[in-house]
Amino acid sequence: MIIAVIILVAVAFLAFVGFALSNRIIKPRQIPYEETYRIEVENGRMDPDWYEQVEKKEIWIDSPYGYKLHGFLIPNDNSERTVIICHGITYSLFGSIKYAKVFHKLGYNIIVYDHRNHGKSGGTNTTLGFYEKHDLAAVKKWALERLGANTRIGLHGESMGAAIALQYLSLDNEIDFCVADCGFSDLEELLSVRLREDFHLPSIPFIWLARFFAKLLTGANLKEVSPIKSVRESSVPVMFAHGAEDHYVPTYMSEKMHMEGNSKNHLLVVPGAAHAASLPTDPVTYEKEVESFLRKHKLL
Repeated sequence: MIIAVIILVAVAFLAFVGFALSNRIIKPRQIPYEETYRIEVENGRMDPDWYEQVEKKEIWIDSPYGYKLHGFLIPNDNSERTVIICHGITYSLFGSIKYAKVFHKLGYNIIVYDHRNHGKSGGTNTTLGFYEKHDLAAVKKWALERLGANTRIGLHGESMGAAIALQYLSLDNEIDFCVADCGFSDLEELLSVRLREDFHLPSIPFIWLARFFAKLLTGANLKEVSPIKSVRESSVPVMFAHGAEDHYVPTYMSEKMHMEGNSKNHLLVVPGAAHAASLPTDPVTYEKEVESFLRKHKLL
């Protein structure tokens, strides 16, 4: 009887931790939309004067999953070059504005938008690219319809946004470029790192249980959330950027993707930069590297 109770308690504990882990993934704590604006400004990552003065149009795009994606189009003198910028988890499109300013200065139209279950967009869960990459396809389609079929389109993503952008490359080889800033190479590998470092827990069986609950609750297979698979198969030029002091998404993940990607790819590791802080830490080098990358591939 005692053994049976111990077994039941152990099973219940494992199930609870697995469910809690899946819930942290698919129902991440959201920072309110207006709060993300305040955080970006107060931390010096966003230029509020530039944002308020630049021409922009609020847009709503139909997701293939039945909800609306909220965003802004920032046009640039009838340019035929456009970059779609993807923000990180728990955040909103305001996390993309620091990058928008860089690309706008280089002559690009900008589209920033809130991912599903973030900001003002619809959707009830987060899948770190499993469904989001198809939302990105809808954003690209909208851009071509509104800005012209000849528009050259690139992607920029930060953290989860980088993972989404990289996974999108498996759907579309006609993207002109991608800048992937501090993205993870494989979700289950990242979860293993976080379980070990944050909770001192082994990856097995908790990864399996999280995968099971996420599949049950959303239909998404977390095992398929693996940007490095897309990188290996894609011929699209990718610039990987990562902070050398990133202790959330390990720097080696971008280094690994760069190593296993195509010969057109480029890697920038910024000394002293933490997670999602490469541009704020060294804006001069970051902007110079982005411009050089685009010039090399005749995108300026």
